[in-house]
Amino acid sequence: MKTILVTGGLGFIGSHTCVSLLEKGYKILILDSLINSSIKVIEGIKKISLLNKNDINEQIQFYECDLRDTLKLEKIFKDNTSESKRIDAVIHFAGLKAVAESIKYPLKYYDCNVLGTINLLKIMERFNCKKIVFSSSATIYGNSGENCNIKEEAPINPINPYGATKVVIEDILQNLFLTSNTWSVAILRYFNPIGAHPSGLIGEDPLQTPNNIFPIINEVASGERKNLNIFGNDWETCDGTGVRDYIHVMDLADGHVSALEYLFKNNGEIIHLNLGTGNGTSVLELISIFQSVNNIEIPYFFSKKRKGDVARLVADITLAKEKLNWLPIRDLKMMCRDGWQWKKQNINGYE
Repeated sequence: MKTILVTGGLGFIGSHTCVSLLEKGYKILILDSLINSSIKVIEGIKKISLLNKNDINEQIQFYECDLRDTLKLEKIFKDNTSESKRIDAVIHFAGLKAVAESIKYPLKYYDCNVLGTINLLKIMERFNCKKIVFSSSATIYGNSGENCNIKEEAPINPINPYGATKVVIEDILQNLFLTSNTWSVAILRYFNPIGAHPSGLIGEDPLQTPNNIFPIINEVASGERKNLNIFGNDWETCDGTGVRDYIHVMDLADGHVSALEYLFKNNGEIIHLNLGTGNGTSVLELISIFQSVNNIEIPYFFSKKRKGDVARLVADITLAKEKLNWLPIRDLKMMCRDGWQWKKQNINGYE
């Protein structure tokens, strides 16, 4: 049984990826600082695994740790050096991720995202753990994809500090790989994950004010907010609102596991892959589908465009299909239904 360290493993995407890893029979070590997540997520992960009839008593372990805490991180690796407990690979989600906040506090983002990753890579190298799947972002492309679906070779042009930190980390991983082909690296640039596990046991529950659209739609649907603020209705799109490539979080989780398994089969390789659906959906279209599927009205109003936003961001996923034999299988109706199911069952989140 291979052991995978999942940094940021109690976050939205990390927790769903942990479920997918357990389903595939991996042992997981979850590392999370709990800055923007809850310890209660572990119970949800365990309950899902029990529903799937997985024996997880020996398969899951949690460490509360900030990646910038070098001594604590080193001890985690030291405690997992025996043949039966050795860390075989890392899936790296940990980091701050709010675009608007990154514009206001850029140093905070560079400190957490970049320095934390450097610490992680140093310790991985020290303990000869040289397989990593990195959670990058479509924000690295900036305005590059406003007229077509974005391929991996599109110009890198981040327009906010959050995206810029992802570019720096990608460059570090590229340089590390070039200095030693003993490293195996998968860089996954994913687009807009929404939805939740269909059980409703885990989902997206930001502890701070939500920045992504779907938690805000859920708050409007539950009555916590009066309406949804749509930033801009004069974009050059089909209906004037921003167009994004929404992907079900479980499809994204499965994509991470597929990338991990690719690295186990292909030593000494680096891959850069987009993960999305290849389909663009406007904000108004997303609202319409949510309303139709869940029979709930979502009142909204328009305001000015946000700094750092772009009109259209949609993936070309041809390479991911070819390399990973991976394909997203859940449509927008499922995303909206599963995302609302999570909220209905957990009105106060993980509290």
